[in-house]
Amino acid sequence: MSRVGKYPVAIPSGATVEVSGEEIRAKGKLGERSMRLVDEVEARVEGSELWLKPKRDTKRARMMWGTYRSLADSLVRGVSEGFTRNLEINGVGYRAAVEGKVLKLQLGYSHDVNYPIPEDVQIRCERPTAVAITGIDKQRVGQVAAEIRAFRKPEPYKGKGIKYAEETVFRKEGKKK
Repeated sequence: MSRVGKYPVAIPSGATVEVSGEEIRAKGKLGERSMRLVDEVEARVEGSELWLKPKRDTKRARMMWGTYRSLADSLVRGVSEGFTRNLEINGVGYRAAVEGKVLKLQLGYSHDVNYPIPEDVQIRCERPTAVAITGIDKQRVGQVAAEIRAFRKPEPYKGKGIKYAEETVFRKEGKKK
């Protein structure tokens, strides 16, 4: 039995969720998104909660039950609160700036790295060494953060590079005499 799927998805005030057939449509203050369910899972709205349950008692149905409950929770949270991923830039001369629809990164290369900002994601730079990525789609926000981090991953000797704010870089000791 799914431990995740047993619990309902709470629908916050200000957000609405509609279930029509195999489609869940959520609307909130940040926007509107929809998701299609697989055949093994069904959904229903009761009051301010969204319940998901498997149609049959098969292993795949139980797996999809937990997976789609988690996806539905991300769907509802995304349209009501949104998701944020924070990146930190470490290194002498390493910095970031948003210029129009482009994130301009200086990462120690001979040239600047220009990353075009996607339409469904917002990127802010509070400081030259801090980048905040926000959006309503959890997967998309994480994907954009991973793409930006891939330009210069943190290295283990000095810790230079782009890392997630909550990430700890395992530091290695340098060469000994």
